[in-house]
Amino acid sequence: MPDITYPASSAPELDAYLATPRGEGPWPGVIVVMDALGLSDDIKEQADRLAAAGYLAFAPDLYSGRGVRCVLATLQASRTGKGPAYGDIEAARDVLAAREDCTGRIGVIGFCMGGGFAMMLSAPQYQFAASSVNYGEVPKDVADRLAGGCPVVGSFGGRDVTLKRRADRLERALTELGIPHDVKEYPDAGHSFLNRINAGPVLGTVVRLTGFSYHHASAEDAWRRILTFFDEHLRDAPA
Repeated sequence: MPDITYPASSAPELDAYLATPRGEGPWPGVIVVMDALGLSDDIKEQADRLAAAGYLAFAPDLYSGRGVRCVLATLQASRTGKGPAYGDIEAARDVLAAREDCTGRIGVIGFCMGGGFAMMLSAPQYQFAASSVNYGEVPKDVADRLAGGCPVVGSFGGRDVTLKRRADRLERALTELGIPHDVKEYPDAGHSFLNRINAGPVLGTVVRLTGFSYHHASAEDAWRRILTFFDEHLRDAPA
């Protein structure tokens, strides 16, 4: 499962990671949007898990070694819904959809910063077939942004002090809009509970003190829901 490059919107090419299922396709695809730590081994493992479940998983490196200014701009874009990163993600989707081993039905999944992108990419103009929002920011005007958007599965941590009541906000908006959804808040989980973060000794201490940590039981249940949701809206839905 190789590291590759692809023609992007904000640069001639960006790095990416492609995880391919075993056997013969074609398969539905999923764009995997990284967290603030970048295209880490953890994000690649998330892509591998999707591939093991029968999805072509394409994880673009939205930083691709472009420095701190790019990191800050990408973080901001995940919350505002504006910025070059959206063009880069759309370019990744187009590359994936054009592959002969892809059915053309593409979903998106994101974690933390990537969860914010997955939230914004659920809007109809981005034409994803399903979205998995994992502890991403949910803006106050979410109902206006997502009207006519794709089905959403959302997972949040009850102990996440950075995203209080976001699960309720998203649930209310999707219900009001009549969009198929599955939103759940896990009472024993904090932020980043699906991610095994290798942040090093100094940053790792900060991460632990802020409650950013993997929670196995919650993560496994969230993955069960995500794959069930994607099976319904990506694999079983007509092309």
